[in-house]
Amino acid sequence: MPRVEKIKGLERGLRVLQVLQSQPIVSLHDIYVATAISKPSLLRILNTLEEAGFVTRRLADGHYRLSTYAGLARKRDRYDRVAEAAAPVMLRLCQKVRWICDLHVPAGDHMERRETTREFSPFAPHKFGWISNPVRFPAPLLVAATGRAYLASCSQKERERILARLRKSSEPVDRLARDPKRLDSILNEIRRRGYAARDPGFVGGMYGSPPHDDGLAAIAVALSGRARVYGAINLIWIKTAFTVEEFAARHLVDMQDAAREIASSLESPTNRGSAR
Repeated sequence: MPRVEKIKGLERGLRVLQVLQSQPIVSLHDIYVATAISKPSLLRILNTLEEAGFVTRRLADGHYRLSTYAGLARKRDRYDRVAEAAAPVMLRLCQKVRWICDLHVPAGDHMERRETTREFSPFAPHKFGWISNPVRFPAPLLVAATGRAYLASCSQKERERILARLRKSSEPVDRLARDPKRLDSILNEIRRRGYAARDPGFVGGMYGSPPHDDGLAAIAVALSGRARVYGAINLIWIKTAFTVEEFAARHLVDMQDAAREIASSLESPTNRGSAR
């Protein structure tokens, strides 16, 4: 039987895919360590895989992951799929309005950032002296814009389940859970005007940590599908630049269009099964 030579480029590409299958999110350096393939070659391989739809990059830090829509990824957290679908839409929104766009998803007693365009905005926090973790940042549900947008749009059953948990909390940012009349009034106002903003008394900071005045303001809209809410996206700005009303007048329509596009993408016939 004649000896068949290996196709070295294909072999190296398969080695990269094996690394990506073993780890949900991985940096270029980590792939280099695992494969010993030079970084210039890795970049060519990854670019080819990305163009073919097998690999995507996280906006927040440029790390690589297998596309959940290529049929190769292992079963993962469903919100990884939401982040992947949201990323290109968020990037276009950021490029249009120039301000930061974040994706937050529910995580029990708080919201959690899963994607961000901070590296693509000229107004990113690190550029004016405030730095935060790009992903997995916990935000309070009851006072942060994304949390309020989510609560205003999710089902009553889910909302009650969340609030029952928050009523037992000793965190100051969760006190509103024990004032149902005021909270209902806030959520009804969010539904009326089509977006949520931060509570006037919330200056920023991680859920579970002391407040940290970040100098920012935010508005958010929910990612509402036909049967469920996938999370919420926000736009963040330096709070001295615009009032909430001024910013919403400028950018709310673009945000709402982006949210509809993300939800529609997740519920398209091709991707519906991957978004569950």
